[in-house]
Amino acid sequence: MIMRFHDRSDAGRQLALRLRQFGGSPDAIVLALPRGGVPVGFEVARALNIPLDVLLVRKLGVPGQEELAMGAIASGGIQLLNNALITALGIGAEAVSAVQQREQAELSRRENAYRRGRPLVDVSEKTVILVDDGIATGSTMQAAIASLRQRNVRRIIVATPVAPTTVVEAIRNVADEVVTVMTPRDFGGVGWWYEDFSQTGDEEVHRLLEASQQVETHGKTIT
Repeated sequence: MIMRFHDRSDAGRQLALRLRQFGGSPDAIVLALPRGGVPVGFEVARALNIPLDVLLVRKLGVPGQEELAMGAIASGGIQLLNNALITALGIGAEAVSAVQQREQAELSRRENAYRRGRPLVDVSEKTVILVDDGIATGSTMQAAIASLRQRNVRRIIVATPVAPTTVVEAIRNVADEVVTVMTPRDFGGVGWWYEDFSQTGDEEVHRLLEASQQVETHGKTIT
């Protein structure tokens, strides 16, 4: 029988079991990739009793084939482009620029919606556990890693419930460590590994971040 996660919360709890060595560490923080990574990251942060925040990254989808990534952008002005793919598909500079502008506007909108005035968290000299609900191509995660490398972090631990073996090996070349629950050879897409892969909305992201902030501030346990 093929194992699937019930939902992102279930995946986060299972992932947290593989990250127990970071539990209670004063120098560790979970940064989740919105939106789907936030419910996973919330469970990880809660289980480990460490702070949760978000790192905004946007995939640059190929025009007409938006699920296919030709690059990504992240907070801090980071941009990665798969020039080989862009050339192979004959995507012109104007089309690339249009996608970049659209995704930058959405990244800025989400920064405002999720943070609502809160500044970017200080990750200098921190161990960052970078969480998403799954990794398909790795371009978004690599943009996130590049963004963090500019912010003087101590270590980057990429943590995800599921990713194909080839992508995990590629991510290991740029992260300090990669932690997964499953690394199937026949991947088929992130959503295939979840019974419930319904979309995570902006309000859900904000609610989980607020709940995590309350735990951090007041020392309460969410039940």
